[in-house]
Amino acid sequence: MPKLFIISLGCPKNLSDAEVMAGELTAAGWDITGDEDEADAALVNTCAFLSSAVRESEAEINRLLALKRRGKLSRVMVTGCLVEREKRELAARFPGLDAVAGIHALADAAKALGTNSVIIPAPAASLHSPRLKARLTAAHSAYLKIADGCDNRCSYCLIPSLRGPFRSKPIEELEEEALRLAESGAVEISLIAQDTTAYGTDLYGRPRLAALLARLARIKAVKRWRLMYVYPERLTKELLGVMRDNACICRYLDMPLQHISDFVLRRMNRLSTGRSIKKKLAELRGLMPDIALRTNFIVGFPGETENDFKKLLAFVKEARLDNVGVFKYSREPGTTAAGFPDQVPERVKEERAEALVNAQSAVVDSLNSALKGKKLEVLMDSPRFGRTYRDAPEIDGHVEVYPAGKPAPKAGQLVKVKILEASGYMRRGKPA
Repeated sequence: MPKLFIISLGCPKNLSDAEVMAGELTAAGWDITGDEDEADAALVNTCAFLSSAVRESEAEINRLLALKRRGKLSRVMVTGCLVEREKRELAARFPGLDAVAGIHALADAAKALGTNSVIIPAPAASLHSPRLKARLTAAHSAYLKIADGCDNRCSYCLIPSLRGPFRSKPIEELEEEALRLAESGAVEISLIAQDTTAYGTDLYGRPRLAALLARLARIKAVKRWRLMYVYPERLTKELLGVMRDNACICRYLDMPLQHISDFVLRRMNRLSTGRSIKKKLAELRGLMPDIALRTNFIVGFPGETENDFKKLLAFVKEARLDNVGVFKYSREPGTTAAGFPDQVPERVKEERAEALVNAQSAVVDSLNSALKGKKLEVLMDSPRFGRTYRDAPEIDGHVEVYPAGKPAPKAGQLVKVKILEASGYMRRGKPA
């Protein structure tokens, strides 16, 4: 049986796509391996959201093609967002490629690799749970993609042109998919989409994330449900009530806010205002005082003044968010913002990004100091490292657990840990 090595770049949504292709390829007779050295072929699932991601994807393609030329690989396949960004030009730019498949051809991955073809269909009018899927994450932690595409049209973003309009999977199919993940050993499942809070608007005429969560919470084998990529305007009282009333739903929200200045938010074509964001944070903390909040901010957006940035810097210091990702604005061809005047110099972007990171680091140090002496439930990712409910897989911090005269915990095990010390995003503790 030929062996295939899969590399998935970019976000968890991309990884979820790679799992679908892995399932199709396994059914077609490929053996998925985690060891590149023993692989007969390689598949790279690319990211192209930013120019930096395009460069990373291209570098990986060139690396794999070099291995093919040296006889280390027999075939190289490229899938994902870079395919959608460049279409058939990608195969022409990299003539050594054996197969190319777009985002909307996941089920055709095996066909493309078997016939040396280029498959780039348009997005289907509806989205369904995959017929086949092979897990590429740790056994105890999984992603459940509940929708794809986006209708928000933020001025800096290529996602609608890459992934098409917003499309939700039916609730019944998602429940079945979640049950399969639980049966495969997942005790933590993160719900992902371009905008999870828009879930159901296309199928049911209104958002149905609250109904979906309530249904999923009945799956007893899953101890942690986690919401990623939520928009503050769609965090309804019904949805927050489901979160509050179900202990298995993490008191955690990943809520990409992007900025706090009204001027910048309008230019970004975001629905939020500085006032609405602050009001929503107060509502969340009033309802669930122990909630952990993650967000992303973009610095150096076209037209961002020093005063706009000072508002953002002050907000980061005051809001005391648990985790913050800081991104320098990237001028992407094909986006509305690429044509905006008043592009911010790269040097200024660098300075603002560094200042924001430093401000958030001070916040994290303070938040972690407050955790010392507390006992928290930790989901172990390995015998030594695990995560609290405050930490999403791959993107947030960890807890290092020192054995206290007991057998080392196993990956997937939930352990009560007393936090003893903290430094940056790393906390250390011992089983309580």
